[in-house]
Amino acid sequence: MKSDPLFLSEQPHRRFNPLSGEWVLVSPQRTQRPWLGQVEKTVIERLPAYDPECYLCPGNERAGGARNPAYTHTYVFTNDFSALLPEVPATKYEAHSLLHAKGVPGTCRVICFSPRHDLTLPEMSREEIRGVVDAWSEQSRELGNAYRWVQVFENKGTIMGCSNPHPHGQVWALDALPNEAAKEESHQRAYSAETGRPLLMDYLELEVKLSERVVVENEGWVALAPFWAIWPFEMLLLPRHKVLRLHELEDAERDSLADLLKRLLTRYDNLFEASFPYSMGWHGAPNQEGDFSHWQLHAHFYPPLLRSATVKKFMVGYEMLAEAQRDLTPEQAAGRLRQLPDLHYHQA
Repeated sequence: MKSDPLFLSEQPHRRFNPLSGEWVLVSPQRTQRPWLGQVEKTVIERLPAYDPECYLCPGNERAGGARNPAYTHTYVFTNDFSALLPEVPATKYEAHSLLHAKGVPGTCRVICFSPRHDLTLPEMSREEIRGVVDAWSEQSRELGNAYRWVQVFENKGTIMGCSNPHPHGQVWALDALPNEAAKEESHQRAYSAETGRPLLMDYLELEVKLSERVVVENEGWVALAPFWAIWPFEMLLLPRHKVLRLHELEDAERDSLADLLKRLLTRYDNLFEASFPYSMGWHGAPNQEGDFSHWQLHAHFYPPLLRSATVKKFMVGYEMLAEAQRDLTPEQAAGRLRQLPDLHYHQA
């Protein structure tokens, strides 16, 4: 069937996500409608380099009573209020076939990206971002020896539920495959069984050739707006070479990842000249015996902002009851991000 590019840019249609097996409704014609919804004032806040009241700053007492060391680089500690606990027994609850639960052991850690209270990733140097990449990789290696799934992620901004502005991320590890990981495992395995190739390697080759959704790239990595994106400025980060897990990244790949993150996240902030909120996370192959050659390491970035620094995309109504929907197409989003400068607006 012949492709019609105007169809994607002008008419309502559904796009398929081969990683999850789910669909998203795209309604590009709705970008022309007037906006009469919520409007908020942009709050421009410059944080101090050190906050004596912050429980993540060096030397300060944390909420749980422990005291941080006077750390000078990336710092990792076990969350004082973990959602997962290591000593949970594998107890099962089966009162009925419809009432089923089981215990899951795990652990949660916090990664303070920098001792600076006021520096988010795009305002850190490439060398400092490389330190964060190394911390991600080390946590992936260490916890991967004990747990089936290691979820490295960051919630940036108060509207993403971040409870402390000090730049930090988290690592949750557990002895189970979470829902989103299970979907990706199933669909990547099925694609590889059918084609003999990893799904995301084929997808990256296709996107680089088309180039319309690529935002930033270098010798080791590509950041693109996926064809099936749900969030307005959603990004997918992919290494150019075959890598299964974070801790398997080689030195040069870690350097180029730090460079790509610096350039991509600077564009995020420059888009609305604000600290751009998002939830991001890494997906790599599960940590268990077996053949996982169908996997390819990748990161998802899910930012909620749509029209400005204050106008957000909400998943309500149709999205909650039927399927995800978006107006701004991934191609339009990629084009807007691509044209933005590498220099952060605070430094311009």
